[in-house]
Amino acid sequence: MRTAKDLMLAYIDGTAEQSGALFADAGTLELPYLASIGLPPVLKGPGEISKFLGFLHQTLYPGFSFDDFKMHLEAHDQVFAEYHINHRSGISGKDVQQQFFGHLEAKDGKIARLREAIDVVVAAEAIYPNGLADVIAMRS
Repeated sequence: MRTAKDLMLAYIDGTAEQSGALFADAGTLELPYLASIGLPPVLKGPGEISKFLGFLHQTLYPGFSFDDFKMHLEAHDQVFAEYHINHRSGISGKDVQQQFFGHLEAKDGKIARLREAIDVVVAAEAIYPNGLADVIAMRS
């Protein structure tokens, strides 16, 4: 059976489909701070998560890989790690240096919950052609 560490390493190294398939049917990928820039903060199940990761892998950061992976805490059923993306946005064309912190909880060899924290200002600069100006315009 896969441990939390095994799952985190597979998530970091996998394609969108491979990483999405690691989640339990009721598993969640949570990026709570994305709500502040108009994106869903919680994705549920392998299908929805794979679709989001497809956007990340193919549209937002085409051809990226996670860099500078560091495991900060590790137990059999959970890990806390840090990882980075240093890549050009496929939407805004800007070079992006995004830092992720991920807390993964495993159950029965699947990801039950992965909660990631990112810098939403950096995310807005990558996702929206005019960065934060587009976020502000959406709120008006």
